[in-house]
Amino acid sequence: MLAKILRTGRVAEAAPERPAPADTPKRLRGSLALRHVDAGSCNGCEIELSGCFSPVYDAERYGARLVASPRHADGLLVTGVVTRNMASALRDTYDAVPGPTVVIAVGDCARNCGVFAGGPGVAGRVADVVPVDIEVPGCPPSPSDIIAALRRVTGR
Repeated sequence: MLAKILRTGRVAEAAPERPAPADTPKRLRGSLALRHVDAGSCNGCEIELSGCFSPVYDAERYGARLVASPRHADGLLVTGVVTRNMASALRDTYDAVPGPTVVIAVGDCARNCGVFAGGPGVAGRVADVVPVDIEVPGCPPSPSDIIAALRRVTGR
């Protein structure tokens, strides 16, 4: 067996091509690892996100969990209006996530710039920078609304 392993050497497949944003699946069955990106929010949505992953709402029972690196993520959970300083960082984070990538825009600021629309430091909404699959309305949205969006993605 060892001789065969040494003769064969290392065998690896090429990485799959990233699908076009229109082909991004709306559901990743089972579990979903998400990287949270604060693109320029007032932290209202972050407080509600922390509630989602607390023991009260426990989003992990539906297969969603937060990860620290975009390399370990299946998608992005983006909050806040995209500021000019964060636009390139959001694009870079999106590019670092292995495909297929799901992007969830949380809150009115992420969806349509909210009360910050037209501000001098605003680059735009999340969909102006990266393709968005699901939008969660509200200022801030309730943890149950955020979890409902996560359940739509995981199918649980």
